[in-house]
Parts: sequence; structure tokens; C-alpha cells
Amino acid sequence: MNWNLNGDSADVEQALAGGEPARAGWFRFYFADQRWEWSEQVQRMHGYAPGTVTPTTDLVLAHKHPDDRGQVAATIDQILNTYQAFSTRHRIIDTAGEVHHVVVVGDQLYNNNGDIIGSHGFYVDVTPPSDQQNEDMVTARLAEIAEQRACIEQAKGMLMLIYGIGETAAFELLKWLSQDANVKLRPLAERICDEFRGAGPGLTSHAEFDHLLLTAHQRVKSA
Repeated sequence: MNWNLNGDSADVEQALAGGEPARAGWFRFYFADQRWEWSEQVQRMHGYAPGTVTPTTDLVLAHKHPDDRGQVAATIDQILNTYQAFSTRHRIIDTAGEVHHVVVVGDQLYNNNGDIIGSHGFYVDVTPPSDQQNEDMVTARLAEIAEQRACIEQAKGMLMLIYGIGETAAFELLKWLSQDANVKLRPLAERICDEFRGAGPGLTSHAEFDHLLLTAHQRVKSA
């Protein structure tokens, strides 16, 4: 995953095999002019066809559920003042009026001079599936992976506990991180597990977990 201004973000179009639509995508937020950039998938989460919307802070807040809008506005103010990593779980309402439950995690964005110029990270749509057949299919795929890759299951469990998300959403998050960083899923999951276990007792804030998660790919050894 590229964490500087000139890094190319991966095109996140599939979170699961078999052509299923992805439920994760990236964002960037530039502090100086409060300019936002959304990946195609985040645009779709909000109900827009890719390339048809230029997100602004007002638009970002307008899509938040009324009961969650104050929380998100406070988070934006906080990162503008502290430049820290952050994570939040809230609801958005798309252009069709459908409610989506999302987890958003962001870390510091640097320019080539090493100055913090914004925040970037990912959205994950954790809305419970309404199609039972689709849910069963996802569960079956996760079961196959669980048999072969115990470390991925451990990493999923840690993300479920830390971010309060379900099993499917945790796997989608891991796979998105792997694809966006161009790092294999298994070694990335192992690195996340090792670092969360090792650092857990010494971490003093949730933002430190966010930072570890968003930078774990940088410490995966090349195969």
C-alpha cells in the first residue's frame, strides 16, 4: 500500500473470488483545501457512478445518517487538528436512500518532503447481507480458507475484536489490504497477528492500532 502523495491506489473491484462486487475502497482527504478523493467503489457505496461526483466535506457529511453525522463531523475536526490516525464505525445513506453500515480507517498522508498533508485509508461496507444465498456462499468460501490458513483466521479475529465488525467484513478488509499493497494475504495476516500480539499491552490509544494495521505491509518480508 502506498502511503505518500504520489502512490497509486489499487483499483478495488473484487473482495471475494467469483466476480462478487467489492465492499471496500480507498479515500484521500487533503487538509489544506479539505479536498476528498474516493475510489470507484467508495463512489458506488454512496450511490454514484464512478467519475460523476467530486466529494467535498459537505457531501461526505450529507451522506451520513443523521444520528451519526455529529460523530463523523467531530472526527473530521479532530484529524484536522491532530493529524492522527483514526477509525470510526457509522452509517451512510446512498443516493437511493439505502443505509450502509461502514467502517472507515485512516492514517497520515505525506508528501515527498515528509510533511503530513492529509489522511488516507479505506471504507469497508459491513452491512449485513440481505440475500441468504449470498451469505451462505461467502461463508463457504471463508470456511475453505480457514482450513488452509489459520493465521488469516487469527488476524480476522483480531480485527473483529478491535473494530467490532463481523467475520465477513474482517476478511474483506484483509483481502483489500493485501490487494492494495500488492502483498500476499497470508504473510500480511501473519505480520498483523505478530504485531498486534506484541504491541497490544503497550498501546495507549486506538489510533496506534489503526497505524499498525495500515503500515503492516511495509514490514512484510519479501518472499
